[in-house]
Amino acid sequence: MKQATSGTLARLRHTLGMINLQKCLPFLAWPRPDRALLRGELTAGLTVALVMVPQSVAYAGLAGMPLVTGLYAAFLPALVAVLFGSSTRLSVGPAALTCVLVGASLNGLAQPGSPQWVNLAVWLALLSGLMQLALGVVRLGWVLNVVSSPVLTGFTQAAALLIIASQLPPFLGLQGSLSSLLASPHFDFGAMGFGVVSLALLILGKRYLPRLPMVLLVAAGAAVVSGWSGYSAQGGAVIGALPAGLPSLYWPGWPGWDAWTALLVPASVIALVSFLETASSAKIEALQDGKLWNNNQDLIGQGLAKLASALSGSFPTSTSFSRSAITLQAGAKTGWSGIAIVAWIWLALVALMPLLHHVPRAVLSAVVIAAVMGLIKPRQFAWLWRIDRVEAMTAGVTFAVTLLTAPRIYWGVLAGVLMGLVHFLYQRLHPRIIEVGLHADGSLRDRHLWHLPPLAQKLYALRMDAELDFASASALERDITQHLAHSAQVQHVCLFAQPINRIDATGVEVFSQLRATLTERGVALHISGIKLPVEKVLRRANALGEGPLLHMYRTDAEALLALQQLDAGLPLKSQGY
Repeated sequence: MKQATSGTLARLRHTLGMINLQKCLPFLAWPRPDRALLRGELTAGLTVALVMVPQSVAYAGLAGMPLVTGLYAAFLPALVAVLFGSSTRLSVGPAALTCVLVGASLNGLAQPGSPQWVNLAVWLALLSGLMQLALGVVRLGWVLNVVSSPVLTGFTQAAALLIIASQLPPFLGLQGSLSSLLASPHFDFGAMGFGVVSLALLILGKRYLPRLPMVLLVAAGAAVVSGWSGYSAQGGAVIGALPAGLPSLYWPGWPGWDAWTALLVPASVIALVSFLETASSAKIEALQDGKLWNNNQDLIGQGLAKLASALSGSFPTSTSFSRSAITLQAGAKTGWSGIAIVAWIWLALVALMPLLHHVPRAVLSAVVIAAVMGLIKPRQFAWLWRIDRVEAMTAGVTFAVTLLTAPRIYWGVLAGVLMGLVHFLYQRLHPRIIEVGLHADGSLRDRHLWHLPPLAQKLYALRMDAELDFASASALERDITQHLAHSAQVQHVCLFAQPINRIDATGVEVFSQLRATLTERGVALHISGIKLPVEKVLRRANALGEGPLLHMYRTDAEALLALQQLDAGLPLKSQGY
């Protein structure tokens, strides 16, 4: 018997140990792959890799980095993210918004593509990765909720316009910046042809042939035409030779205190925005799997992925919404699909780099433009306006500040976050307090909005839809005091307290003062439906001591029944207490 008991305890300890280990190493919970599963995951991984390889190269250019670093960002970071994140079918690597933030953050600090630029980009990856890792470890994923949907809407659409504007010169074969269009523009019509045709094919392919890897097909076709026509040999703008092989360990040099401090704000914005990109895809995956999304574990996985990208000599990574959608559509079922994607990227780095040599840079610009065009949705502003005009204004301000502060576009996010927090604080300081009346359907509603009679003569019945804390308590006191000042005949105040679910020390103090004021005036206080946590706090503070002017009711129905006796002149009796 003792041996059986000890064996059971040993198995239990082993199980608990595995559960704790799986929290730190989520990949231990993956199913063992069989032949059928591996075949499906390899196919799904290939589908994503066919899009990811040319897109990663294009996004590296958007970040101002050497093009090969785009593939570095798609290799080890993707492996680390799938091993340590809770969402195993996300496509982690270069993403449009994060890349444009990298380029905007480093503008003016170094020359794009230079060793100094690469060093600063690596520091951005280190800082943003450490921020996400720290938030995940201490379970502070909720902090990222400070970036609301309207802020992300305004920033995303402004950033999409800026991305397209930045890609127009190489897309059109324009010799010089976009401003040269107004002076003496010079065009490379060969590059323009590659760009326009590629963009048209990408748009048509997405609409009519969504299952085909159009990005790869367009890039491969353009490479063939470029090599056959002699475009690349005649000095046309092409990708050129990329170094083959896996990334080497990169250890960044110290950039100096001025540069390092200048990176702190951009790194914070990158950490916020990139994880919001992750959240949009992770929530869809969690919904399909019928499970709760573990945002803290994904923060750990995404933070470690950024650190892996930094040590690969690359830039901050994120989750691509479009590639993650392709992963799910391709039938990926487990994290083994992520391993398959990494394996295909490894093959591209080792053996397939020469195939990218003749791809025109105009085609890369077309790939970027096609990817971000879907982010421009002006109808979202009208939709927000119908829902909440303040939120629509928040989106509009974020949009405008992002455009006006370019290339320091992260100020758009910060302006939107600040405006959202101010709006939130204003709402907390100005809670909804209404005088209630009895509607024909039996519910208590705003008496003035619905033109309802008072519940009883000489009664002020009100409801506050907020917590009774330091932010809202003074509003409740002010409302009752002002009403009593204008209505001297009031002898009863009834607080329908069902919406109040929390009270703090300030709330207790204000409630006690309010009750003392009503008692001095001889006004009876009626409280209906107070919740047990709030009641316990008030009783511990001796704020609910019995007295002839205090009447408490468990439910609103009991309160209404008792209040009806006021007009009849019958004595009141507190019910349910």
